[in-house]
Amino acid sequence: MMLDCVIVGGGPAGLNAALVLGRARRNVILFDNNSPRNAVTQESHGFITRDGIKPREFREIAHQDIAKYPSIMIRNEKIIDVKKTGMHFEVVTEKGECIEGKKVILATGLKEIHPAIENIMDFYGKSLFSCPYCDGWELKDLPLMIISESHSAFHMAKTVYNWSKDLIVCTNGKKILTVEQKNMLQRKGIKVYEQKIKSLIGGNGSLEAVIFEDGEEVKRNGGFVTPEWIQATTFGQSLGCKTHELGGIITDQFGRTNIEGLYAAGDTSVIAPSQVIIAAAEGFRATMGVNTDLSQDDFN
Repeated sequence: MMLDCVIVGGGPAGLNAALVLGRARRNVILFDNNSPRNAVTQESHGFITRDGIKPREFREIAHQDIAKYPSIMIRNEKIIDVKKTGMHFEVVTEKGECIEGKKVILATGLKEIHPAIENIMDFYGKSLFSCPYCDGWELKDLPLMIISESHSAFHMAKTVYNWSKDLIVCTNGKKILTVEQKNMLQRKGIKVYEQKIKSLIGGNGSLEAVIFEDGEEVKRNGGFVTPEWIQATTFGQSLGCKTHELGGIITDQFGRTNIEGLYAAGDTSVIAPSQVIIAAAEGFRATMGVNTDLSQDDFN
């Protein structure tokens, strides 16, 4: 059976795309390997009517919404390959099954690579986060730290300062800030620590202090990390998609990539800012591209 669209990825972008395509009476299958990047997240914020929702609950509600539309299938399987054959696509599951689709939406998201710091993951998603817009309110006015090995550290410090003035920046041994940037931060009372971090101290996910390799210890109750983000899959690369400077797949305003019939949505294309509400909106926009192009194909 030739499906109208195959969606690879079951995060907010893929789920919203499936919902809207189902409402457009398109035959759709969504593949979700149930490995969301926000699995460590306790609550999601910044999505009106869903502020503070747990990611698992968000997904359950999304699946309930989608279940109303009979032309949508959801399968919890991993996709290992996406191939273009003529004007159509073949999507291969880890069990070796081949699914054919007229169009494909890549909504596979990103992987995070964190600084190599002992036990950092014990605190990530509990008192250390990646996005101040998502979690800054909960950490307001606390003694905070920013852990960053990239040049985004300066921008992150200026942003987080809005939530807490008791702030330090830790570059974990990297010389990533200019003298002018360090002076600007210090004038705001933000101390910069360029020595390597030995470990983070705390219990049950609650940060209490950071210890540097030179023995210095600084009390902190939370903070933000700037991970490196990379594509969660190489499907776009293997299909020949063009990417922008951040590594996201380049699309037009309706999710179309440079490969005809292939669309990308959510973090797969946007990279940053990485927000649930933005990813969901990207899924909707890609759906409009898919449905418009399917309709055009029908009339041609």
